Amino acid sequence: MEKVLVFGHKNPDTDTICSAIAYADLKKQLGMDAEPVRLGEVNGETQFALDTFKFDAPRLVEKVAIEADAVILVDHNERQQSADDIDQVRILEVIDHHRIANFETSDPLYYRAEPVGCTATILNKIYKENSLEIPKEVAGLMLSAIISDSLLFKSPTCTEQDTAAAFELAEIAGVDAESYGLEMLKAGADLSGKTIEQLITLDAKEFAMGDAKVVIAQVNAVDTNEVMAMQTELEAAISAVVFERNLDLFLFVVTDILINDSVVLALGSKTDAVEKAYDVELFNNLAVLKGVVSRKKQIVPVLTNILSN
Repeated sequence: MEKVLVFGHKNPDTDTICSAIAYADLKKQLGMDAEPVRLGEVNGETQFALDTFKFDAPRLVEKVAIEADAVILVDHNERQQSADDIDQVRILEVIDHHRIANFETSDPLYYRAEPVGCTATILNKIYKENSLEIPKEVAGLMLSAIISDSLLFKSPTCTEQDTAAAFELAEIAGVDAESYGLEMLKAGADLSGKTIEQLITLDAKEFAMGDAKVVIAQVNAVDTNEVMAMQTELEAAISAVVFERNLDLFLFVVTDILINDSVVLALGSKTDAVEKAYDVELFNNLAVLKGVVSRKKQIVPVLTNILSN
């Protein structure tokens, strides 16, 4: 039986790691030799979830084609967010909740994309559809993924399906969703000890928006001022990335998990798109985006619309 690697996007977040673990478990229960792996370092929030539910992080891989002929993608589909050699393997399945872009395959595949807040919400359905039991610890990781992507049910991406799934999973995991969720988010918002390079790459994704090449990096914080106090250093590091990768826009988003607003630092030749998208004026390359917390729903679609016209 051939091994199949299950993984999410580069610069993995909690949904990426936890959904890879969960879907690999599901596929193993169905008889597949599936292994969860990761394409980047584990962040503090995800490590908190792994430690709580006593899981080791999936092993880190840089190239997938030397390890397997077939893979399953979770929590992403865009090629620039995936393994560098993704074109050298056969994609068997995609389980995702994002837009579909820059994606094609030479073979038929199982593709499931739903407009919910988290990949783990979809996986919860797939477990049920196959009459499979969700192990207690796996349920805890899936709950963690939903809490992370929904900002404890406060994000506009959060649907009734996400909330219902989270409370089902919390019961299986034997934890209180609200209290555990707040602890986990606070662990993720602890940015002390992070280098400038880590801050701008912890959760960074590249997008094609019209002819523009855009990177949007996002971190959660309890105090956005603490992060932006390092603006000079952040701008130097971001400017280097813009130059090296020939980017049109780099948007660094710092989201306050307590008041649900974001402060953005925008650099590149297309920063005017941010001003147009949100009817704000960048002052010293900064702007406050009131009520904006979701990259997927409140940032990517709006900027894509501006930069594609």
